[in-house]
Parts: sequence; structure tokens; C-alpha cells
Amino acid sequence: MQAIWKGSVSFGLVSIPVKVYAATQEKDISFRQVHAADGGRIRYRRVCEVDGEEVPYSDIAKGYELPDGGMVILTSDDFAQLPLPSRHVVEVLEFVPEEQVDPIYVSRSYYLQPDGPATKPYVLLRDALRNSGQTAVVKVALRNRESLALLRPKDDVLVLQTMLWPDEVRDASFAAPQEDVEVRPQEIAMAESYIQTLQTDFDPTRYHDDYRAALEELIAAKTAGREVEAPAAAPPGGEVVDLMAALQASVEEARRARGETGGKAGGRPSATKKTPKKAAAKPSKKQAGKKTAKKTAAKKSAGKKAARKSA
Repeated sequence: MQAIWKGSVSFGLVSIPVKVYAATQEKDISFRQVHAADGGRIRYRRVCEVDGEEVPYSDIAKGYELPDGGMVILTSDDFAQLPLPSRHVVEVLEFVPEEQVDPIYVSRSYYLQPDGPATKPYVLLRDALRNSGQTAVVKVALRNRESLALLRPKDDVLVLQTMLWPDEVRDASFAAPQEDVEVRPQEIAMAESYIQTLQTDFDPTRYHDDYRAALEELIAAKTAGREVEAPAAAPPGGEVVDLMAALQASVEEARRARGETGGKAGGRPSATKKTPKKAAAKPSKKQAGKKTAKKTAAKKSAGKKAARKSA
């Protein structure tokens, strides 16, 4: 794997030389634009609108269009001369608790590898971040752009995650419900019960890209000249009339999918079944006779006491 950036992490007075590698790759199926009639590739030519000539990629520069239509041309040398202190240095600005960083700011992730004799300070920074529970907020210039970024440990490596600037995150107020909605406590309890039913530890290996798998199967079938079976159509979704009934059905369906039974909706499903109480044993004939004799004696004693009182 080829490093996309080389520089150093400035950690106080300590400098840690590092190499930066892309930590992620998007696995997607790429397509070519072709002529549907004969499968011929569709080609695009880079043509200058001034002289009508095709321009080689080596002669293409970046241009910034002014409000009056004029064009400011910037070459690769112009970008290389920009006075960016973060061009070859990951500058640590401050340390913040990791849970305070909203994931919406995270853009791309990179692995940092110690370069040369930088192993000890690299491990020192990694372990210090892990033990303190803090994340380093840094500045770095990658691909001709300065970015805010996070530096945090992941397993045995340091991960650099570039971030969006605050003015690049759009205001979310437009997406909030515009009218007051009253939610009953019973509905909240039922929704919480559904969440508890599906609650588990995060394991990304449990999830798969079904769309990509279906697309690969479609391409394989087309290549082999096989018929492609159309998937079963999903039932149309209707408008939810009874929210409580829909929530309860969701809880029961989730429990069935997990093979769980028992438990009332609105709480956690019971893990064990209660053993039924034993039925009381019937008294024997001797015990019944003794009880009858005791009752008769008690009645006679009560009669004698009443006769004495009347005398």
C-alpha cells in the first residue's frame, strides 16, 4: 500500500515522523457508459472552448472564475507555494473528550504509521490518549487542502480522521417537525421496549451489502446467459393509523425473529418461565374424620357454656 502523505505529528516539543495511509475503501461495482445498441464505449474529449483544440491532461490547470467572468489561473506550483504550516506537520491544537465530537463532522479516516525511529513517541502518544480518554484536535493539509482532524487510538494504531469545518455543516432546523406533536407515555414505553428487544453490542461483521451482492449475481447471470429471477415485491406500506398497535406488532415480530417468547410488551422479555405452584394435597379419610370429631366436640362445649350462663 502506498502512503499518500509523509510528515510528522507535533506533540508539544516532541516530533513524531509518520506516514499516512487511507484507512477505508468503498467497494462498489463500477460501470462504463456504452452505446446500448452495440456496447461501444462512450468517450469524452477535453476540448478548449477558445481554440476548439483537444487539451492533454498535463496542460490542464485550475481556474477560479471572477464575478465579471474573468479567470484566475492557478498551477500546481502556485499551490505548492502556499504558506501552510500544516503542510507537512500534524499540529495538535487541543484535547477534548471523544464523546463530545458529533460524528457528523467526521469526513475521512487514515492510518498513521511511525516512520523511522519514531516508534517510542508514537506508542507514547497512543497509550496516553487511550488512558486519558481524550481525542486530539489537530490541523493537517492533505491533497492541497487544510482540514481540521481528530487523532485517536484504534487498537494498536493512531487514526487520523479529517473533519468538516463548522460552516460546512448545514443548519438542521429546517428538518425539525414544524408543529407540536403530542406523544403519549405508553407509546414512548412501547418504542423503548422495541429498542430493548433489538439492543446488542455493535459488530460490523453482522451486516452485509445485499444490493451489491444482488448486482454481482445479476452480472454473473447475464455473463452465463441465465435467466434472472425477479425478486418478490415488497408489500406496499400503508399509512399508520394505530401507532400503539404498530409498535406492539413490531416488538412481537422482533422477539419472534430472535426466538424469544414471554414477557409483556412495554418491558423486557422474561428470560425464565415461572414454575407453577403445586396443587394442595387432598386430606385423607382419617384426617377428615378427626376434623369432624373436633368440630362436634367444640359444638358440645359451646352448648354447655350457654346452659351455664342461662342458669
